[in-house]
Amino acid sequence: MTSKSLKIALAVSVALNLFAVAGGVTYVVNRDRIERRIEDQRRPGREGPLAEVLADLDPAVRQRVRTALRESALAARPDFEAARAARREAIDIAGQPTLDAARVESLLKQSRAAEMRGRTRLENGAVAVLATLTPEERKALAPILQRKGNARRAAAHGPDHRQPDDRAPR
Repeated sequence: MTSKSLKIALAVSVALNLFAVAGGVTYVVNRDRIERRIEDQRRPGREGPLAEVLADLDPAVRQRVRTALRESALAARPDFEAARAARREAIDIAGQPTLDAARVESLLKQSRAAEMRGRTRLENGAVAVLATLTPEERKALAPILQRKGNARRAAAHGPDHRQPDDRAPR
């Protein structure tokens, strides 16, 4: 081998070694982060507050409740999509060089109305499901009437556990 080919081989070897070391360091640094993410995904309650509230119900009742709630959610979906679309349009118009305040207000009003229609459908569906349950099942499922993450707190701590903002009328 000539001196030139030895230098090329040495440079290639050094480059490969640096690449291998960088890959190893990246693996070690990111391994803990990946393991934490996997652990977080395996943690109970990942399915959301509804799964926690439904966990104590009889499996047949649980499936019937899930199906009924899913149907009411699907029925309410167009209302929530309309609310988001009106809000997006209001944001677009508000960002224009000339503000059409009346149009923005009208779109926001439409958005709120559509959201309330959707929420009403969801709540009416939940009440219809509750009407088919025994008193014990109703008591266990009552937290679904709370808004957003409050159902999880109520399921864990009982219906009297409220955050300060839960007491305010909405």
